[in-house]
Amino acid sequence: MRFTIAWRLGLVLVMVGLLGTGLTGYFAYQASREQLLKSSEERLLTATQVLMRQVTVALNDVKADVQLIAQHPQAPRILQRSTAGYQALSEENVAKIFEGLMAVHPEYFQMRLIEADNHGMERIRIDRDMGGLLRISGDDLQEKGHYPYVFETLRLPPGSIYVSRATINHETGAHAGEGRPALQVAAPIHDARRHAIGLIVINVDLQGLFAQLAADLPPELKLYLANGRGDYLIHPDPSRSFAFDRGQVARVQDEFPAMAAALNGSQEERTHLVTSNRASDAEPLVAAFGTRTIPDMEGNDAFILGLSQPRESVLSESKQLASITLGIVLSFSAMTVLLAYFLARAFNRPFYRIVAEIRRFSAEGKIGNLPTNRRDEIGELAHSIQLMERQIQHQIEDLQMQQEMLDHQASHDSLTDLPNRRMFLDRLQHALARAKRQDEQLLLLFIDLDDFKIINDTHGHAAGDAVLQAVAQRLRALLRESDTAARLGGDEFIILFEGTWDDAQIEQMVHKVQTAMADPIPYQDIELHSGGSIGYSRFPQDGSTSSTLIAAADQAMYHCKSNGR
Repeated sequence: MRFTIAWRLGLVLVMVGLLGTGLTGYFAYQASREQLLKSSEERLLTATQVLMRQVTVALNDVKADVQLIAQHPQAPRILQRSTAGYQALSEENVAKIFEGLMAVHPEYFQMRLIEADNHGMERIRIDRDMGGLLRISGDDLQEKGHYPYVFETLRLPPGSIYVSRATINHETGAHAGEGRPALQVAAPIHDARRHAIGLIVINVDLQGLFAQLAADLPPELKLYLANGRGDYLIHPDPSRSFAFDRGQVARVQDEFPAMAAALNGSQEERTHLVTSNRASDAEPLVAAFGTRTIPDMEGNDAFILGLSQPRESVLSESKQLASITLGIVLSFSAMTVLLAYFLARAFNRPFYRIVAEIRRFSAEGKIGNLPTNRRDEIGELAHSIQLMERQIQHQIEDLQMQQEMLDHQASHDSLTDLPNRRMFLDRLQHALARAKRQDEQLLLLFIDLDDFKIINDTHGHAAGDAVLQAVAQRLRALLRESDTAARLGGDEFIILFEGTWDDAQIEQMVHKVQTAMADPIPYQDIELHSGGSIGYSRFPQDGSTSSTLIAAADQAMYHCKSNGR
């Protein structure tokens, strides 16, 4: 058989087919890998921010618990040594409160009432043991006056909170808490003359606390926690956790050098994307870290919280795409060998069209107009590529939907679905910028619900939640599309109105808000009543920045509340 021009052309077309399909598969494979990496990085950053906010909420709950007990009327009576029978009853009541809180908070491994006298002698102490909760009494109670969390807390004024640095608990006799990473959260107890007579201390199992917060994370995500100096407190490798407590060094900036520059900055809230770790023999990681200063913590320390995911895990979905691409390349090459002579002229134009659409998909992410209607190998290739593009596009849309859901959760209040403080401040900043450019005015209404605590205490937190949701719904009904209502926290709401408002319009709007909030709120088989105290401020009359406007409205609200609401 002679090697004719037809065979030569067929061979050329086979070579071109191999090269073209290989490039097509390569571009599609690379595009999917890049998109998967980018989506994973954004997901890690968002998850880190959400987890940091959950840490703040969890620590605030601990502070609220310790403050609640410190302000309980029976706590100072125990320390002031009232009559023996009444004192024993008070101790029993406070001990039951300790046990109740520890029953619902598995991360609490010890709660104590310590007196200022007798070298900081423990008066009431509940420990968590392997078999449950254990009350310590008699000679087993210890003197704790030499520990910093005792004498530092006793120096604090009423209403203050002390949060220790994260350390390994070396106090003997701590049962389940001995040798565990812990935080001590304490509040002083004062008598009628504002003299510190004792304190309440909650020992928090740091590892247990973060294990609860990370319970819903995918298993391939690994959690890191470090202090403000970068020393690991929690690490996927337990030998690196609290290495400084054993005289060793294991720091986040050593494993992730990109974090060294971040640690030299200010201790404000921020996030950092780290695309690789230091060790060349370690598994490549995609990681995100966030820094959060903890209020009231000893030494103004901060937490550095991070999440990592193996790079190979992120790119695992691209392996399926590689197999599909390889199958398409082999199938198309085999067909080309049989039909090369007949398809030589008809092949070039549709093939380059496919390559162009693949490149456009790689650049723009949009499915192009592929020749899928052809009933030949080129049509089969185009249809397979279209299936791959749809699969990639579906994966990207799923990731974007998850990103939008996380963004919404990060910027909206979970109970009322109103914008939260961060989103409101962002909108206020933009509104101020527009008002300054266009010489317009702004109006802020600061609302604090009346009798909200009474409703919570009388009917429970579910009733309080119903009140907050009803108020949020009524505020939405009063707003224009350009207005913004947000929940700042607790029972505080704030509304931003753009445009020019004279005194009569302001009074009319305040009246509308008061009327809407004064209407009874149906809850189960009763009606709840909770009005609101309202203060307002205007730009530029009452301030030129976000903080001054909010402060002015807040002050006006408190003036209103102190003058009969």
